[in-house]
Amino acid sequence: MSNSLAPADTAALPAQRLANPLRQLSGLIEQPAVRRSLPFLFLAGLIGAAALAWSMIATPPQRILFANVSDADKAAIVTALDGAGIANGVDGSGSVTVAEDDYHKARMLLASQDLPKAAPGGYQILDQLPMGVSRAVEGERLRQARETELARSIQEIDAVAEARVHLATPEASAFVRDRANPTASVILKLQPGRVLGEAQTRAIVNLVAASVPGMLPEGVTIVDQMGALLSKTGANGGASAGDTRIDFQRRVEDKYRQQLAQLLTPLVGAGNFTAEVQADVDLDESQATRESYDKEGAVVRAEQGNWTGTSRDGQAPGGIPGALSNTPPPASTIVAPNAAATPAAQTAAPAAPATPVSKQSDSFTRTYETGKQISVTRATPGNVKRLSVAVLLREEPGKPRGQVEIQQVTQLVRAAVGFDANRQDQVTVISRKFSGAADADKAAPAWYDADWVPLAARNATALVIALLVLFLGVRPLAKALLKKRDEPSHRPALPIGGPDGEAPAGPAVSIDMIERSGGYDERVALVRGFTRDNPARAALAVRDMIKADAQ
Repeated sequence: MSNSLAPADTAALPAQRLANPLRQLSGLIEQPAVRRSLPFLFLAGLIGAAALAWSMIATPPQRILFANVSDADKAAIVTALDGAGIANGVDGSGSVTVAEDDYHKARMLLASQDLPKAAPGGYQILDQLPMGVSRAVEGERLRQARETELARSIQEIDAVAEARVHLATPEASAFVRDRANPTASVILKLQPGRVLGEAQTRAIVNLVAASVPGMLPEGVTIVDQMGALLSKTGANGGASAGDTRIDFQRRVEDKYRQQLAQLLTPLVGAGNFTAEVQADVDLDESQATRESYDKEGAVVRAEQGNWTGTSRDGQAPGGIPGALSNTPPPASTIVAPNAAATPAAQTAAPAAPATPVSKQSDSFTRTYETGKQISVTRATPGNVKRLSVAVLLREEPGKPRGQVEIQQVTQLVRAAVGFDANRQDQVTVISRKFSGAADADKAAPAWYDADWVPLAARNATALVIALLVLFLGVRPLAKALLKKRDEPSHRPALPIGGPDGEAPAGPAVSIDMIERSGGYDERVALVRGFTRDNPARAALAVRDMIKADAQ
């Protein structure tokens, strides 16, 4: 029987295996060696899945370190990071990325090595000009070089990350009325969390205006990356009169608040008080001029007038107008030529005495020089016209503050702010219980907003997945393997044949087991077990044997 069964089975098995791949796969799995190795394969798959899940979860999120850099700078950055042992990568857009935990460390490392390399100097563009370029191209290159240099200069400011400068230089004109001043526009990308103050904005405006001949500060416009206009036209480099007044008043009030905080913090403790100051600041500029004269000690500076009069003999004045018009000429004397002069002739006849004149009326206009004093008084804006201070002290439950303590605090506050009763200043100090809202504002941020929470959550998730794989996958498989290993040693030996000649109940018998059987009795027992487990296949084998005998 065994001789006829083996050839039939061996002839039918290849056809069945080729006819049904699924049955072939199931037959492969039913092999003892494969069946014994299945737990190990399943365990290896679980370990691989756990490792993959751990690598996906434990990998920290990536953050873009630098974007839009040249390939040379990108290669230098990657080399520097690899040398420092910092994991990095390049995403699809060409940006260099690092782990979020290593972001600041990588930035400081690259900054120490001056990476990425700054763009070449603007004036190097002029060295690349070919021979024979037109004047228009040369002018555009010069303007581009100036823009690049100005942008690099502005980027030296700590709060500025990137800067771009556009210059609008009109063509020179021979007509004065057609001349236009150059203008400039600057767009700034500020560092995260940084803002530009008014003084820094004015500094950038003056820097750009002083770098271009003929440019005025009013012709420079500055915009940040959010589209906010930073430069303003008007007096004092920017702000209008209303903004200047409000800003000055805010600075005065902040100064008083800082003084009150420094005074009250050691006394009542930080967070146990709140102070508000309202200052009425006089920002009107006034100028007065005064002139005063010394009425005593007057000195004649100029005199103008005339007077009229007549002579005593009544003769009307005549003659040539002049200094001697009212004086008659002396008597003439004839002298012979070449004759000796007589003493009488040598002596000139005395002039006739002037006829006294009597004054009838006079009219004079006199100007006196007096002492003069000019005083110019100019009041500088910024004086405080009135000051109002309100201080609220925290009152502990069951511990009210006494009037003496409140009065002492009031006196201290008055001394700190320079209280002046003539200005009608007002200082009010009260003690009340603070509401819970104030305590909530001063409380520490929630624990889930801390920086360590994402890292702890990521590691905890990876640990939970590993534990689930260990307890739900590895542990049951290990128990099953140990149980199967212990079963053959504790199972009693069964006889090959039962009392009725039937094969004992046991594991399923396969064709490979029959082929590997050693003795005749063992093969008969396996054939009986195979027939019991697979009656259909046994019937087919018997049919094949009958056909073979008939032939």
